[in-house]
Amino acid sequence: MLLLVPFEQNDSKVLQEEKTLRRMMLVMFVTSSSFPTLHSYGKTKTKNPYDERRLLEQNKRIQRENNAPDDFPSFIREGFDVKVVASDNYIKRDSGLIYRDFEVGQGDCPKDGQQVIFQYIGYNESGRRIDSTYIQGAPAKIRMGTKALVPGFEEGIRDMKPGGKRRIIIPPELGPPVGPSTFFSAKQFEVFDVELLNIKDCQRRTIGFYSDVVCD
Repeated sequence: MLLLVPFEQNDSKVLQEEKTLRRMMLVMFVTSSSFPTLHSYGKTKTKNPYDERRLLEQNKRIQRENNAPDDFPSFIREGFDVKVVASDNYIKRDSGLIYRDFEVGQGDCPKDGQQVIFQYIGYNESGRRIDSTYIQGAPAKIRMGTKALVPGFEEGIRDMKPGGKRRIIIPPELGPPVGPSTFFSAKQFEVFDVELLNIKDCQRRTIGFYSDVVCD
């Protein structure tokens, strides 16, 4: 599954985390949807440069209609072949994750077991907004290293610092599982604008037969 709620989180304080998990699962489920090329997927074949320009212009037009943010990447999709087109401001990692930092932030990066508090806006390939913690009215709260996020999202925020703002482009192989046994039937890129607000240490608390994790 895309998002797993840790078994140990049975305290009322983690209800917000569970809501975050459900919201982000919905994000990945709903989505189905000049610049140097950063990545390509699918079969390799010879393309007419005119056709590629036409697809790029079509993609940009759709993004403008969806009010996509500035410097939003383009996805030239033709069958199973997908090419990500983005400006030099973006960095691509060996894992396939692509990101751009708008603000770096200050302090330490989150570690496994710590809770990260962050705001995010999720977009599909066409630049349409599909979810936002700003609209929900509360930031997301997730503990790192608990498999509560898709791999690409956790990788994208793992080296952020409080106050940092980053755009994360998650490729299909770092996204949710796809197949008949899951909710997801199409491999799509996901784009998230993330603002890391705070990092909290967490401790296990045991009272009698009751055990939970408290973050402060």
